[in-house]
Amino acid sequence: MHVAFFVLLGSALTRYLIRHPSDPATLWVIVLAAALALLYVLGPILGPKDSPTAPVTHTVGISHKLWLGAVMAIWAALVILAPSFGWCAVPLFYTGLRTLRTRAAIFLVALITVFVVAAQLKLRVGVGFDPNLLFGPPAVAAAATAMFIHAQRQAARLQTVIADLVRTRRELAAIERREGTLAERQRLSMEIHDTLAQGLSSQQMLLQAADRMWDTDPAAARRHIRTAESFAEHNLAEARRFVHDLAPADLAGGSGLDDALHALAARESRSGLDVRCRVDGVPAPLPDRVQSALLRIAQGALANVQEHAAARTAVLTLVYFDDQVVLDVADDGHGFDPAAEAGPTGVRGHGLPAIRARVAQLGGTLTIESAPGDGTVLSAAIPLESR
Repeated sequence: MHVAFFVLLGSALTRYLIRHPSDPATLWVIVLAAALALLYVLGPILGPKDSPTAPVTHTVGISHKLWLGAVMAIWAALVILAPSFGWCAVPLFYTGLRTLRTRAAIFLVALITVFVVAAQLKLRVGVGFDPNLLFGPPAVAAAATAMFIHAQRQAARLQTVIADLVRTRRELAAIERREGTLAERQRLSMEIHDTLAQGLSSQQMLLQAADRMWDTDPAAARRHIRTAESFAEHNLAEARRFVHDLAPADLAGGSGLDDALHALAARESRSGLDVRCRVDGVPAPLPDRVQSALLRIAQGALANVQEHAAARTAVLTLVYFDDQVVLDVADDGHGFDPAAEAGPTGVRGHGLPAIRARVAQLGGTLTIESAPGDGTVLSAAIPLESR
């Protein structure tokens, strides 16, 4: 629009000089045209700076309004001396619309239009009536004003949408941070329950047994203490690893899930509880996250057996199928009512919810078969890609 203004100003001045080379007002026209060009250049300096992210506003300083008044005054004087300068009105329409509030700007556009029409009609006095001079400028002014106001409203709506999107993005980022925090808390709670809590419970039972045998059977008491020490060492390794979100200690060093389950069964077998492990089917390499989850499920299930079942025997069974791997944990304890466990009170504590969460994360299914006095069978089936 700025370029269009200077093109129209230059063409009007050139036309005047060609047609009126020796007119007495020529000097005034040149001086006023130069002053108008210089004053127009000062507009961006005096006015507000445009910004792609700034809201649409007409709040401008007094200096810019005075500048606009001076521009209009010089342009009006030029139009009186040379009506061809009326073509500069179109860029000045947008200058007024960008500077003033909507009602004041429309009034200014109407005033400029009337002035242009009057100047053109005065120039053609005695030539005859030309409807284009009467209706053309108002039509151009109306179209220019309508397009500007429409574009301005669209820009305001777009900026509102952008502001909403920015606010929504910040809210989503905050929600994601909260969800990440909750997920990490859930992970840590499951890890603590399946590893540290189980190990600490075993150590407590071993130390209590050692305390009871200390006077009657010191050798057996020392064996219990050494076993408790091995549990403490293993728990320390587990704590260091799950803090860094690494694989369980039993899977470190390239050990597979089969070896890890056998090691878990051997470690958990002690006086009063015999834990066995068996593997059926053709062993196949499993993803690390599946191995870690199944080992944690076995640890959590055995922790429940030790804490709640009062069982004498527990059996870990890992079965490989073509499309899934299934881990069964069976015990001959006093059992429980699965329907009561599924109720709102959650009588089984944190163990079974943690196991359900691990199975759900892998897209698997968890089945629990139990009844009071009949033991418990927990089965976790994890789907795999077909071999």
